[in-house]
Amino acid sequence: MPAEGPRELGFIGIGQMGRAMVENWLADGFRVRVFNRTRDKILPLLEKGAIEARSPAEAAIPGGILMSCVADDAALLSVFEDDEVFRQLGPTGIHVSMSTILPQTARLLAERHAQQGGIYVAAPVMGRPDAVAARRQTYYLSGPPEARQRVKPVLSPICRQVLELGDDPGAAHVAKLASNFLIATVVESLGEAFALVEKSGLPSRAFFETITEFLFNCYVYKRYGEHLLSGRFSEPLFRLQLGFKDMQLLAQMAASSHTPMPFLSTLRDRYLSALAQGKGEWDWTAIVLEIRRQAGLADNTLSG
Repeated sequence: MPAEGPRELGFIGIGQMGRAMVENWLADGFRVRVFNRTRDKILPLLEKGAIEARSPAEAAIPGGILMSCVADDAALLSVFEDDEVFRQLGPTGIHVSMSTILPQTARLLAERHAQQGGIYVAAPVMGRPDAVAARRQTYYLSGPPEARQRVKPVLSPICRQVLELGDDPGAAHVAKLASNFLIATVVESLGEAFALVEKSGLPSRAFFETITEFLFNCYVYKRYGEHLLSGRFSEPLFRLQLGFKDMQLLAQMAASSHTPMPFLSTLRDRYLSALAQGKGEWDWTAIVLEIRRQAGLADNTLSG
């Protein structure tokens, strides 16, 4: 969609992330058709001017842009069980897939679009809902060049940056999963380091402020370190069960590409243990509680 073109789009999947994006587009004057399987979630957006779509096909604008941001591969494929979505998009419509999914799923959908209608563009989101609300997220973007150039002006005003990763519809999803793996390693390593220094008599806060001054002076370490120190693990910005889903997808990617990832096995087991303890609806940083338990630190509050 060129910057001077129609300012209208469709959006499927109103979770925390989707709601924040749609709110920003509405604030910028876009007309947004919204669909969600659970209708209650779209009601606050309707009050802000969004247009209700009663099916995925109703959210699709002929020749326009349709965004999807759903929980997993199965949910995304279920949206496109109805061939009418493809027909509504037509040959020039674009489906922008923002979900964290396997690259194989993206390539499968791209083939279906090529055969039945629409063009697949991958644009998974790097950023938690609070960052998205503040327009601080990054999009990884991949797909056909002309389609990317139509999508980029729509994404750019509501984010910090759009990083293009080429023509392969699966490329952006590869980058997103690999990035989530790296973030999970940051949470795990910070949790282990905090447990070590605390048991050795050094307050975690003092250690954290030291390492983020020169060793790890970057957003991810600072943002996640602060969250771990806050102890607000039961307040999800990214649910732990979704973190486990990503570890499962990474394991599938590693197996299919014959890539040994021994640390991934540790992370997967950490998330599985937290799920077994009923923390699936907690924030994905709650794996730190198991680190502390194993270290003999029974309370849930890191030392300041």
